[in-house]
Amino acid sequence: MTQSLTIRRPDDWHLHLRDGAMLEGVLPETTRHFARAIVMPNLVPPVVTGAEAAAYRERIMAALPAGARFEPLMVLYLTETTDPADVRAAAASGLVKAVKLYPAGATTNSASGVRDFDRVRGVLETMAEIGLPLCVHGEVTDPAVDIFDREAVFLERVLEPIRRATPGLRVVLEHVTTREGLDYVRGGGPDMAGTLTTHHLIINRNHILAGGIRPHYYCLPVAKRETHRLALREAATGGEGCFFLGTDSAPHADAAKESACGCAGCFTATNTLSILAHVFEEEGALDRLEGFVALNGPAFYRLPPNEERITLRKGEPLVLPARIETGAGPVTLFDPGFPLLWHVES
Repeated sequence: MTQSLTIRRPDDWHLHLRDGAMLEGVLPETTRHFARAIVMPNLVPPVVTGAEAAAYRERIMAALPAGARFEPLMVLYLTETTDPADVRAAAASGLVKAVKLYPAGATTNSASGVRDFDRVRGVLETMAEIGLPLCVHGEVTDPAVDIFDREAVFLERVLEPIRRATPGLRVVLEHVTTREGLDYVRGGGPDMAGTLTTHHLIINRNHILAGGIRPHYYCLPVAKRETHRLALREAATGGEGCFFLGTDSAPHADAAKESACGCAGCFTATNTLSILAHVFEEEGALDRLEGFVALNGPAFYRLPPNEERITLRKGEPLVLPARIETGAGPVTLFDPGFPLLWHVES
């Protein structure tokens, strides 16, 4: 039985670092294990222009722990006034690796997102021309659509028309949570990929609601039925190159989670690799873990995989704090509900 595994150092293709005191508090939890990360731009105000992305990158680099080797991969927040020329210039400089589409009102800090998709057609056409990926939060915001159906409806109403109207547009459907989303990615050809989170491989909607509301399992897209969770595990561990890790690790201070209107997000940066090793071992797929966390993502983003290696070793249960302290308040760590036996060696 495998007791250790050496793989290329992983990347995180969907990460929230926030800003200010929260950024300083959570950044070390990612840089400990990950070499690069696609950094979400939904700050307040959002990161819309190349100049704003450059300034945010500088703040991230200034907050790096001493000796850390980490590259933030910057993303622009798509609005109805985004300038295609600015997107082109930011991509040509090497600074920006993607543009993020938030349907207005879909999730945390998405109020500046898109309502009228015709108004962003010029940006999307520019992105298709230069090969810059569009990262998509795939949910409709129509209040008439049940929250558990919003991903599937988005594919039909929004994403498919966008892709038909913009040939060559490269798309990442982020944090896929449904069988429909998985099948859509699988059928999308070489210009289509999907990220899968750690927590959606572990929890279904019962974990949030059964026996009392558990706010630290509440995320958007919300966890779905058990049949969808099992399909996600199959996709993550099955060796399909179109799927790769995007943790969507999303820190909120506990006071903002444990409230009458709690924020959406699970904070998984600290223990993701230990959880994933557990999942892949359960599925008899440890030999496929490297592809999911370190190879498939770089291949889609047209970047080289990391040369540095890390080793995971199985041993006694890992002891982690229940929360980390930040200058913005304590942040509770995602609890998978089982002992973590896989350690990342420092």
